[in-house]
Amino acid sequence: MPQNEPGHTTSSTSLPTPALDKLERRIRERACHVGVYGLGYVGLPLALRFAQMGIKVTGFDIDQKKVAMLNAGLSYIERITPEQIRSAQSAGMVATHDFAKTTDVDIQIVCVPTPLDSHHQPDLSYVTDTVDNILPYFREGQILSLESTTWPGTTEELLEPRLKAKGFIPGVNCALVYSPEREDPGNAHYQTADIPKVIGGTTSRCLDLGIALYSLAIKTMVPVSTPKVAEMTKLLENIHRAVNIGLVNEMKIVADKMGINIHEVIQAAATKPFGFVPYTPGPGLGGHCIPIDPFYLTWKAKEYGINTRFIELAGEINHYMPHWVVQKVADALNDHGKAVKGSRILVLGLAYKKNIDDTRESPAVEIMSLLQDKGAIVEYSDPHVPTFPQKRDYHFDLESVELTPEAIASYDCIVLATDHDGFDKNVLAQRAHLLVDTRGCLSGANVINA
Repeated sequence: MPQNEPGHTTSSTSLPTPALDKLERRIRERACHVGVYGLGYVGLPLALRFAQMGIKVTGFDIDQKKVAMLNAGLSYIERITPEQIRSAQSAGMVATHDFAKTTDVDIQIVCVPTPLDSHHQPDLSYVTDTVDNILPYFREGQILSLESTTWPGTTEELLEPRLKAKGFIPGVNCALVYSPEREDPGNAHYQTADIPKVIGGTTSRCLDLGIALYSLAIKTMVPVSTPKVAEMTKLLENIHRAVNIGLVNEMKIVADKMGINIHEVIQAAATKPFGFVPYTPGPGLGGHCIPIDPFYLTWKAKEYGINTRFIELAGEINHYMPHWVVQKVADALNDHGKAVKGSRILVLGLAYKKNIDDTRESPAVEIMSLLQDKGAIVEYSDPHVPTFPQKRDYHFDLESVELTPEAIASYDCIVLATDHDGFDKNVLAQRAHLLVDTRGCLSGANVINA
């Protein structure tokens, strides 16, 4: 579908829509008030972008510490500066944990986590709890937009019935859209405003209002025919990456057994000007999207009697990678006459990718846990993560080790899990007794590729 051209959506009633007409005027006049629910790695940049464009913004979060920091002009995300927070405040942005203030805003944009539960099933409790907290204060002439990644059908099967149960009919007296987030932490080339925005509405009127809203902050809109298409689009984007990373991770294991450097192979293959896109292997998948999102489709596909074998196989390979790294560590220590148990091991990089502070689903954490289970004395160093963060499944009372030459030399083994630019690779190569490199960026007699 051409960009900026609405598609064929579910028909709405032909009744007059005065509440939506008023909302549209407010949006066109840039007089609308945007509420962003969930002020994390997705919600906060979006809130700042609307504020930057002169739109009044209220940010909602149940974490009162985050709310207090924002209202004090402070940031809890490394790439967002206090200056950006204060600039948004001067434009009228405030943060709150009081859902009653929902009545003050015209738009509710939900950017909350959608993790997997302990049984590897989709956990939409953050979404449903947030919407259920919004609804008592919802009023006619508002837009509810979901940005959280989810299975196709969520917007129409979970959110629309909730609105209708309260007397709110999308396309008549309110609007309901789905527009998946596409944030890429640490990517300096694409800011929030520059990333094309996919959007689907439950009716054509909803879609038009959603496009008008997001066009205030985002340069390019990509309308699609239904919320389901938008939901599936987000999953396809991340499944594409997960499957290809699974492929190169498996190739890495094969190449390692054959004594071939997979990174040299990828660099050579990437010289082909067509038909090949390079993906980089690593210690496993990290971030909120790629390790989790494919399983949302896997779960939903079972409702239609379909087993997504390709996706699940890639998931198995990627999930195995931290175990493979730990085995490489054990083998390397064994070759040096040492056991994992009792060895002092330093993991470099807690974030899931280089030069950011985001540790969500980081394979480095799983590596630390597996090594500790085997009796190793494990510590970490990460210039972007000074203190080990609170996590549901992992508990380490640790602070980042300062990476001095003396500290490097004090460990039996150092595992490079994330190749931050802040790590001095020359000093590592000179002072480390044993280096296990999961990123293919080190060289030397003491380096073991993993």
